[in-house]
Amino acid sequence: MSNNLADIVFKMTEPITTEFNLELVDVEYLKEGGQYILRVYIDRDEGVTLDDCQNVSARLSDLLDEQDPIPGTYTLEVSSPGIDRPLKKDPDFVRFAGYNVDISTYKPTYNKKKKFTAELVGLVDDKVALLIDDERVEIPRDQIAKINLAVEF
Repeated sequence: MSNNLADIVFKMTEPITTEFNLELVDVEYLKEGGQYILRVYIDRDEGVTLDDCQNVSARLSDLLDEQDPIPGTYTLEVSSPGIDRPLKKDPDFVRFAGYNVDISTYKPTYNKKKKFTAELVGLVDDKVALLIDDERVEIPRDQIAKINLAVEF
């Protein structure tokens, strides 16, 4: 989704999620199987219910119909970010400190790798602080393509 469109949909959605005491995690707009999908990810500490998703979906759908910021047809999906939740906002790096995260960087960083798992320490001066094999490593956020909670079995 273009950054402008993502910002528009995010700003439209945030008051709705706030009203329902939910966190707006992310908004995606992508093409899958020849169809455009608008995905809105919501969360809260105690988890997201089906009712939460339905409430946000209904309110956002009405607002999208009214303001019509997205050209053409698409499917709206509202869901939880899942157990491999992406970390996007500054508070995410505080809330999930101590958790293991999967990281993808734009170019090789730690041990000449672009993908690795580490323990999240936090955010320091716009750098993600990690603990890898008892070594503290800091990677600038602009070098990180993606960072998600690691799925552990």
